[in-house]
Amino acid sequence: MHSIYDWFRRHRFAVDFVLMAVLWLVAMPFSVADGGYSSSTVDMVVAGIFATALIVPLAWRRTRTVLAGCLIAGVAILQWALHVPPVPADIAVPLIVYALAAFGPRWASLGGLGLALIGAILLVTRYFYNLTSLSLADIPYGIVMIIMVWVLVLFSWTAGDLTRTKRLREQALSDRARRLEIEAQHERDLAASDERAHIAREMHDIIAHSLSVIITQADGARYAAVESPEIAPETLATIAATGRTSLQEMRRLLGVLRGDDEASTRPLPGLRDLDELLLGIRAAGLPIDYSVTGEARRQLPPGAELTAYRAVQEGLTNVMKHAGPNVQASVNLSWNARGLTVTVQDDGRGATAGLSTAGIPAVPMPSGRARLGAATPVTEAAAAPSGTGGGNGLRGMAERVKLYDGSLSSGPLTGGGFGITAFIPYSEN
Repeated sequence: MHSIYDWFRRHRFAVDFVLMAVLWLVAMPFSVADGGYSSSTVDMVVAGIFATALIVPLAWRRTRTVLAGCLIAGVAILQWALHVPPVPADIAVPLIVYALAAFGPRWASLGGLGLALIGAILLVTRYFYNLTSLSLADIPYGIVMIIMVWVLVLFSWTAGDLTRTKRLREQALSDRARRLEIEAQHERDLAASDERAHIAREMHDIIAHSLSVIITQADGARYAAVESPEIAPETLATIAATGRTSLQEMRRLLGVLRGDDEASTRPLPGLRDLDELLLGIRAAGLPIDYSVTGEARRQLPPGAELTAYRAVQEGLTNVMKHAGPNVQASVNLSWNARGLTVTVQDDGRGATAGLSTAGIPAVPMPSGRARLGAATPVTEAAAAPSGTGGGNGLRGMAERVKLYDGSLSSGPLTGGGFGITAFIPYSEN
């Protein structure tokens, strides 16, 4: 049934043409037989012509509503002017009044109603009660007849206006449903984009750190094994442990992507796991000075702790990749009344040509020893050391911190080396 209704809506002219043809076949014989209350052949032909002219425009009552209304109005006025008596085909007048109210513009709807009301007066006064010979006794009957025709016209117009209101309401609902569908698609696209960004950050943090440790250990073992072969087992053990840890992290991430409930509920790395992270990096040959100042006023959310963990991991990974040989790194966690400040610094080559992820030149920071323990939040700059390929890791770190209304700054230190400082405020939810 629904498909039939859709077919009727898509083929409006065909449906209206068939209905017009049926109406013409029904009204035409009566109009010709009536012949204007005369048996004259001429009168019968004239009646047939006017009947056809009144009914045929109804084929365009929905596709060309105003044109059909003008044609029928013109034929009706010509019929009145030539004094052609009414015929059954005059039923086209209330039908076109309905069509104008239902499918035409508002001005055409009201104009058609006005013309039909005036036409009712002209019809009654010309064909039923002649004003020139009308007696006082006939006036009430004439008024009653005019009112009856008006009732027919007003009924047709009201029915059409109700149809118009229903059509506009259905169209508004259809437009709203279409807008909601578009908005839902946009929301799905945004969610997918956000999820891709999240996965990209996780993959970078896991792979970049692990491969940096593995490559550093492999290069060191290759050069040191010649003079000290006993170093090889220890180095291979560090590489194996780093690989196993990375494999576990990758399995956890892939489990989340597959919708594995068991994998998705496993605890994420947090501040409690920093000792293990630093132990692995120290085993890779990077000396690290780790300190904590202040006390936490309240516990950070798990996601914020993961952000702090990733900030330390990314900072130390960059030290291993870009700071050069014989460097010293320092990690400081500073708690204050507003939140946590994470600082990772080194005394290596620094970043003389660092650029922020937004293309803003990196601002030099105070020296490493003077900066440790600072608890004041910093502005977001996210500068990248030279050789980082545009600072993708720092850009991802800045995105992580921003999710928790924090800020991130990075850049070369005035006394040499490079520093990263991330501030993560307490969540007030």
